Amino acid sequence: MADHVNLVKLCVGVESVDDLAARIAHRGTRTTSHVTRMWPKQEEALLAGGSLYWVIKGVIQARQRIVALEEYRGADGVRRCAIMLDAELIRTTSAQRRPFQGWRYLKPDDAPADLPKGRESEPELPAELAQTLADIGLL
Repeated sequence: MADHVNLVKLCVGVESVDDLAARIAHRGTRTTSHVTRMWPKQEEALLAGGSLYWVIKGVIQARQRIVALEEYRGADGVRRCAIMLDAELIRTTSAQRRPFQGWRYLKPDDAPADLPKGRESEPELPAELAQTLADIGLL
């Protein structure tokens, strides 16, 4: 039984894994962050090896390891959670996800596997093909 939990989140405004990787690389830092309104209640389990799995165009395609949760207050003074992520983007096998708001917990047993070494740079399937294959259970 795994002692950690993951998050899954829609990657809004990103067209592909390569697009997300370019945005991360542009920052030029060892960590990136994603600010969210809600603070995860399962903080300890997230920090015990959890990752944030990114849904791009309806399909989980990549993940980033969660390294910390930090308080963030915007100009409005509202407390938010900055999910601190390792800048390394890890490609995963594809897993279809319906649209949802915010983030959701993702059990390790339900998370898609990392792509095997040597396959990380394979070109992505066209979105429509990936969706069709996922619909029939082949992705």
